[in-house]
Amino acid sequence: MSALAAEMAARALQLGIPLSAQLDLTYRCNERCVHCYLDHRDHGEMATAEILDLLDQMAAAGVFYLTLSGGEILMRKDFFEILEHARALTFCIKLKTNGVLIRAPQAGRIRALGVESVQISIYSHRPETHDAITKMPGSLRQSIRAARLLRERGVRVIFASVLMRQNARDYSGVKALAAELGAQFILDPTITPMMDGDRSILELNVDEEALREVFRNEGLVGNAEEFCAPPQGPDADALDCLPCSAGHTACYVSPYGDVYPCVQFPLPSGNVRCTKFAEIWRHSPQLNDVRSITLRDMPSCSLCAHGGTCTRCPGLAYLEGNMRGPSSQDCEKSFARTGIASENLLAKKAAPQLRPPSQLIQIQSLPQAVNSE
Repeated sequence: MSALAAEMAARALQLGIPLSAQLDLTYRCNERCVHCYLDHRDHGEMATAEILDLLDQMAAAGVFYLTLSGGEILMRKDFFEILEHARALTFCIKLKTNGVLIRAPQAGRIRALGVESVQISIYSHRPETHDAITKMPGSLRQSIRAARLLRERGVRVIFASVLMRQNARDYSGVKALAAELGAQFILDPTITPMMDGDRSILELNVDEEALREVFRNEGLVGNAEEFCAPPQGPDADALDCLPCSAGHTACYVSPYGDVYPCVQFPLPSGNVRCTKFAEIWRHSPQLNDVRSITLRDMPSCSLCAHGGTCTRCPGLAYLEGNMRGPSSQDCEKSFARTGIASENLLAKKAAPQLRPPSQLIQIQSLPQAVNSE
């Protein structure tokens, strides 16, 4: 993070401003990725006018960084109308897409509108593996074509790969492919549970050996010896730190107007079809509850040897049953980094593997506006 970006984030936190937001335009998608946490049916997406009004509200509330995602964003026929309006409001915009629907005209418009970056999901450099994950024959070829078209026009492209059993040995190939095309590469070692709380897709997570290999790969984490040093535990400053930016300077809005602290933290906190965005941001009891949490308030994590270095996600903890509790997936990452198991991880390994009840995130039953598609 640049010094300016860090200063902006600190100032936004001080002033209570939602500096960044992710808006999913649709959950519909032309791929059916095996690890996807979304329900791809349309339950009544916001219409064009609703989204444009929401963008106006977000700009007025102080949002600067805006991520447009899905589903597949180009499944909406009004996508470029939305994008043009967002750029007119001077958001710094990042797009997340699979790229399948991007041809030369779309790539040109994205470049002309000054999008900051386009993140494309690439799961393997091998078509047979990538296409098996997306369940769409030819999807790797089409995603790579989009990346080439965007790079030829000077657009910053990021290849994002989710690590799972199907592609556990392919991330080096994806990284090399990204380098060949002049794109960046990021690897996410976390499978996200379904937004309704169903954790069955976590069976796609890689085993401990594969995760350990990733976290000790200097090409991914830099100085592996320093990165994997034994944990020292949280100091007094760490105990008062915020878990992450979710609900503090960032939030997520679904295609149906539901507001959450983060896309990976599906705690229902309001709906922009009923309440203005700024009102939800400032006064939602759920968001204010999230903001009250520090490491000191977490009985398990505050005493853990990994407390000062863990990447604990409160959203994953929430999906596990308690947003003030540990996230077992992050405990596993800490173990992969250091070889030292947390008490929570040891208890999980000793206990019978019972699946917690679904959180059953409900989409609010609201009058459905006429869709723009």
